[in-house]
Amino acid sequence: MRFDELPLSDEVRRGIADLGFTEMFPIQERAIPLLLKGRDVVGQAKTGTGKTAAFAVPMIERLDWGLRSVQAIVLTPTRELALQVAGDINALARYTPLRATAIYGGVSLRRQIEEIRRGVQMVVGTPGRVIDHLRRGTLRLDGVRFAVLDEADRMLDMGFIDDIEYILRRTPRRKQMSLWSATIDTRTRRLSRRYMPRAEMVIVSRDEITLEEIDQRYVKVSPYEKLETLKRLIDHLNIERAIIFCRTRRGVEALTRKLRRAGYDADALHGGFTQARREEVLRAFRERRLSLLVATEVAARGLDIEDVPYILNYDIPRDPLMYFHRIGRTARAGRRGTAITLVSYDEDLELMRIRALTGTEIRRMTLPPEFLL
Repeated sequence: MRFDELPLSDEVRRGIADLGFTEMFPIQERAIPLLLKGRDVVGQAKTGTGKTAAFAVPMIERLDWGLRSVQAIVLTPTRELALQVAGDINALARYTPLRATAIYGGVSLRRQIEEIRRGVQMVVGTPGRVIDHLRRGTLRLDGVRFAVLDEADRMLDMGFIDDIEYILRRTPRRKQMSLWSATIDTRTRRLSRRYMPRAEMVIVSRDEITLEEIDQRYVKVSPYEKLETLKRLIDHLNIERAIIFCRTRRGVEALTRKLRRAGYDADALHGGFTQARREEVLRAFRERRLSLLVATEVAARGLDIEDVPYILNYDIPRDPLMYFHRIGRTARAGRRGTAITLVSYDEDLELMRIRALTGTEIRRMTLPPEFLL
């Protein structure tokens, strides 16, 4: 199912399109229609399955765009996840009057208080800091229409159950809720039964991306050494089949030319191609007449290509969600896969944001003679 098949406003559609989203992930396809109808949802989904958009898109669509007060609260276990979720929500809500802010501990309260006072409709926060604002009177939740518990199992593991209940008791009884967890165990069931007894269960299929099946690595590199590093990776690991991701069409074209000049069997794929040309390149790659597919992430959305053992991120994605869309091209049909990202020395923030969302290890590697650090 595609996003443009959903009953959404033009403003929300534009925000989705800007992020390059066209086809929905399974969790999105099952959860978004339910949430748009006002149903409560308990979703079992791992990070990287598209669950942020699954709850954010209906929330943005159904909020009152004319109010400047807090109408939604999203609880997350960590500061990093709060920042990322707020950023993703704001990207989706770009063409609406709605705004989200992240509140978390370890930083000054003053700026967070100022942002809330300026008028935000969505607050994404860690339980401890949300309670701090509630007790100070700098945050009110009596106008909340949507409450989201993101990565509920991790919050419960961290001992936040009392904090979660304290916060939920300060929201109206009549509100829409969703709970998202990688595992639905006794604790999450008890929590959902207490606060959302009529919730619909949404569980992603087993063949959906599971990060544990992907060996994730990164290489620190100077920008001017990226091409040589990529070639050394391909040669040393004997990579015969891979998708290589660049951020832009121009980058895809330039890298493809350089690889072909160096003798590699590479071809380009990006949104500027005609449908006929796109299908020709994809057919060659599927039939193994092409070894290296150099692509933009927008062009690769929804690609159904089996047995891609390597994903090589020549450019680290600016949007961490795109990282999952990229590496989801490998580890299909029960096979394992490897994703390697080239990270320039000024891109540590991008890597940190990706790590905050994965919850899995991304190991640093170096090229010969030493591989894993």
